[in-house]
Amino acid sequence: MKLAGTLIAVKDMDRSKRFYHDVLGLDVITDFGSNVTLDGGVVLQTLDTWESFIRTDNVVLPNNAGELYFEEDDIDEFCKHLESFEIRFIHKLFEHPWGQRVIRFYDPDGHVIEVGEKLDSVILRFMKQGLSVEETAIRMDVPLDFVQSCLNKQ
Repeated sequence: MKLAGTLIAVKDMDRSKRFYHDVLGLDVITDFGSNVTLDGGVVLQTLDTWESFIRTDNVVLPNNAGELYFEEDDIDEFCKHLESFEIRFIHKLFEHPWGQRVIRFYDPDGHVIEVGEKLDSVILRFMKQGLSVEETAIRMDVPLDFVQSCLNKQ
């Protein structure tokens, strides 16, 4: 068994394709009109066809029951990129207790989007601030092996 993608229902396919391309940089892989697959396994389905597939007319948009999670190497640059769009933010950039910085906002249909700093980038940021490998592992509350494996990738 292998997860093939995450499908979300959208009201306006063209608007959603533009949003996911322009804001998040996702390209269309396949486009069947009412069903579009984007990079990374994100699948857009028109709301009316989704309702017919699951045999209901009671799909609730928006909701906060989940999110699409993305990671970014340079979270500061991404946040500057967002300034050129009309984005409805849940919250601006903030830092979790383990050091990862994240931002959350809504797509045009109210789906929650989170963009987080890659953990490798968090580790490098802490190392540049002068923390040792051991101090970084403690600060992030992750195993020392994880920090070392991330550093070995660099």
